[in-house]
Amino acid sequence: MIKNIHGRTLELLGEAIVAGRYAIGASIPSEPVLGEELGVSRTVVREAIKSLAAKGLIVTGPKVGTRVLPQDKWNWFDPDVITWQSRAGLTPEFLRDLQDLRRVVEPAAVRLAAERADRKDIDEIEQAYAGMKEAIENGGDYVTFDLRFHNGLLSAARNRMLAQMSKALSALLRTSFEISTAKPDGPALSLPMHRAVLDAVIAHQPARAERAIIRLIDSARQDIEDVLGSSRRLPRLNRPPPRLKAS
Repeated sequence: MIKNIHGRTLELLGEAIVAGRYAIGASIPSEPVLGEELGVSRTVVREAIKSLAAKGLIVTGPKVGTRVLPQDKWNWFDPDVITWQSRAGLTPEFLRDLQDLRRVVEPAAVRLAAERADRKDIDEIEQAYAGMKEAIENGGDYVTFDLRFHNGLLSAARNRMLAQMSKALSALLRTSFEISTAKPDGPALSLPMHRAVLDAVIAHQPARAERAIIRLIDSARQDIEDVLGSSRRLPRLNRPPPRLKAS
């Protein structure tokens, strides 16, 4: 129960900071004030403050108090920070940073997956692909299976650090997939590109797999840039992904 209270308090304060309710450089309220506002003890607030400091969102000290740090000090590989930013709203700058990260990381990971994937890894990626295909043909949750496909590729690389990066990439991947899903025939057009990646991994051909994933990434990047250049709103990730209708 105490852990749940701590987690909820951390989440409320983290989301408030990332959403800008406490400005960069500003002091946040004292522990007694926060405790009264949130209905929790000072001990719970103190532990949440320690966690926020560890994530780089705030700095605490006897002379400076508790102040919000600039965004370039935040730990952008922390899954909580990514989640809070996603809920607060994905900014163009945040999305472009993540696109750059994806363009650097995912091709290298897929090369490794093509070298190292075993039958179990391939089965997982094939099942995700089958779920995507089923959602396109008969309606359903395409985005979740698309995420599963890409996370399966990162897992098949058999590198613990790359596996951890999938948590940071998930916000971009889901946003990208939702934008693609919103375009007419977007999922159907991207499915053959996914198949090309899968076939190259099955054939254990790293260079071919890398070329295939780069084509897929660049296509998704263009979709996002099209949305950023238009007046359309970016998806918000604080609600379930949209489901495709049966064709």
